[in-house]
Amino acid sequence: MKLEGRGIVITGANRGLGKEIARACVSNGAHVLLCARDSALLERTRNELSRLAVGGQRILEQAADVSRPEEVRQIISRAENDLPRVDGLVNNAAVLGPADLVEKTEWEEWVRTIEINLLGTVLLCRGVLPVFRRQGYGKIVNLSGGGATAPRPRFSAYAASKAAVVRFTETLAQEVSGTGIDVNAVAPGALNTRLLDEVVAAGPEKAGSEYERAMKQKQEGGESLERAAELCVFLLSSASDRISGKLVSAVWDPWPTLANRRLELNQTDIYTLRRIRPEDRGREWN
Repeated sequence: MKLEGRGIVITGANRGLGKEIARACVSNGAHVLLCARDSALLERTRNELSRLAVGGQRILEQAADVSRPEEVRQIISRAENDLPRVDGLVNNAAVLGPADLVEKTEWEEWVRTIEINLLGTVLLCRGVLPVFRRQGYGKIVNLSGGGATAPRPRFSAYAASKAAVVRFTETLAQEVSGTGIDVNAVAPGALNTRLLDEVVAAGPEKAGSEYERAMKQKQEGGESLERAAELCVFLLSSASDRISGKLVSAVWDPWPTLANRRLELNQTDIYTLRRIRPEDRGREWN
């Protein structure tokens, strides 16, 4: 029960990874506020997860669009009023956005992707930070994704938004340093979720080489949703206190042991976005 008694707000919580994160939080004793745009699916998810609740755990729902400031204010208000306390935020809500060469995409769809994936993340952080600052403690987990650390051709809006989320995470972590608030990003791995289905649906003409990769992943099976959710639980728990400003991979990084390395970790730029210099690759260009 790593999160016993903690209140966690989770966006994009009615399906896929968001739902799995919510399930893991409830299973570890947390009170949760589930947020998503599809109210009918959100209600079904709340009913399903409520069956896992014990000892008075509160499983709440709030239909909302994270890109709308007023609806984000409603999320924060609901969390403050109806959860016993607010200890954590998971920014999982995201869309894949348009698939095609950047000059062929619909501009409105490109902008909408940034609004949801990046601006929605920033809005939720802005909303919850005053709460965390007052109590001197809080955990923020932002979901990264494909394109944050490598190019994602024909999915430029998604890639740009996710890279921006990681750099925002690093920046915010420094802004709140010393306040008891930890801010981290999670790279969940290649998951077989709705976003993968959308790549397949886009077809090879629009998705290009991403289509073949998606088909292979769909056939072979993606990475574990449960593993990514377990990492989120770790970052929401006291075990990760004072680990902040990092992009942690659920698949590749030894995150269960990071608590033993927190001092060393916080003194380095390990698990951060950085520019590669010639000397980093054994070349002398100067």
